[in-house]
Amino acid sequence: MAVTLDNKLVVAISSRALFNFEEENALFESGEAKAYMELQLQRLDLPARPGIAFSLIKKLLAFNEPDAQRVEVVILSRNDPVSGMRIFRSGLANEIKLQRGVFTQGRPPFRYLKPLGAHLFLSANAEDVREALAAGFPAARVLTESVLAGSNYPHEVRIAFDGDAVLFSDEAERVYQDQGLDAFQQHESSKAAMPLPEGPFKPLLAALHRLQQAGTPQMRIRTALVTARSAPAHERAIRTLMQWDIHVDEAMFLGGLPKGEFLKEFEPDFFFDDQTGHVNHAARHVPSGHVASGISNASP
Repeated sequence: MAVTLDNKLVVAISSRALFNFEEENALFESGEAKAYMELQLQRLDLPARPGIAFSLIKKLLAFNEPDAQRVEVVILSRNDPVSGMRIFRSGLANEIKLQRGVFTQGRPPFRYLKPLGAHLFLSANAEDVREALAAGFPAARVLTESVLAGSNYPHEVRIAFDGDAVLFSDEAERVYQDQGLDAFQQHESSKAAMPLPEGPFKPLLAALHRLQQAGTPQMRIRTALVTARSAPAHERAIRTLMQWDIHVDEAMFLGGLPKGEFLKEFEPDFFFDDQTGHVNHAARHVPSGHVASGISNASP
């Protein structure tokens, strides 16, 4: 029987998103590619420390059981194959089961998302994330300056999503930016019964929903919608999720309040948002990623 990743949640992730390679990356960014490879080789037996998305990945892999492999994590990296050896060894040392990896030695790796059938791509490289989103894959730039995830919920994968331009399309956000808050509220109230179009992360939310249903008692998924919307614009968001037959555990309609403090209380393993102001503030409190989609990220 041919090997396949069908019926699995597939996460593609760069080495810097999974492990803390900031010191090594500074050398690479300086243009010293050869010195970078030599440093990685020197540190081959020195396991890298966990990175920003480490907690998310480790918990997702806990859904795997000997007779049910539900999650596949694939390293998708601009690293060279030599550095790839250290990444796999770091995975083993940190009890992260990594079997597959693609190392492109400086070239954009996003084109390999299609044959992988990836449900999520996490990378510290903004260009790769934009290309992945343009190709139709849920993707986020991991803010490597984020704080690491907390440890209060070892048996829950906790993920928080913004709404507009992330789970939903940017249709409503365009109204807000073009016409202001009053027009936005009126627009959403008049269309409350009409589901919002899908955003780039709807497929991931659906895949997480399927994983939850087929999951293990040892690990659960808890999701939160954390949005700047407020009443009466909340109703359309809730009805959209109902129409999709997808359940979120918590919903926060903050009416423009800073999200960071609320996220700190929720303690997600990761938070996704399209607006740099929100995601930069959130990164002070929780692991965060920027989703470069929608009108807020359109080129001037």
